[in-house]
Amino acid sequence: MAQRNFDPRRLDVAAFAKEGATLSGSWPVAALPRLAESAAARDTLGQVTFEARGERREEAGGAPQTWLHLKASARLPLACQRCLEPVDVPLDVQQSLRFVAGENQAAELDADSEYDVLALTKSLDLQELVEDELLLALPLVPRHDVCPHPLPMAEHGATAEEREHPFAALAALRGGKAR
Repeated sequence: MAQRNFDPRRLDVAAFAKEGATLSGSWPVAALPRLAESAAARDTLGQVTFEARGERREEAGGAPQTWLHLKASARLPLACQRCLEPVDVPLDVQQSLRFVAGENQAAELDADSEYDVLALTKSLDLQELVEDELLLALPLVPRHDVCPHPLPMAEHGATAEEREHPFAALAALRGGKAR
């Protein structure tokens, strides 16, 4: 039996899982607008690669479970929070998602499970799902291990003890010693 072609922009997850099908490919980061918006330098955006695999697991005494296993990766130039220069950040996602009949069941099961549970729809936009997962993988504070340029405070060469305390002038007015 020939494997059916699946459209990643309108993926029928139930049929995809039933066939145990796989999809892989890439999109330019610019095609994922929310992810591209996070980039510090938009002229150097690369590609997002992805692989999706459907699985239908038979459950003893119950209905079969529908699963989607997703891998995605990209490199994104983000603003270093120390020096504000672009830092190339690798993003790698590996996620397994279980699909159930409705929103209520998904919310109930998602709260108690270690994996994500989503409501099964007739048409899933895989590109949007990949973008969501990559956005969740963004670091809270992107930074270089070692910044390429010296930081402004480091240029002065003063240590924290050697720098004048910001309230030294007030202490002098009160007649006390500045620390």
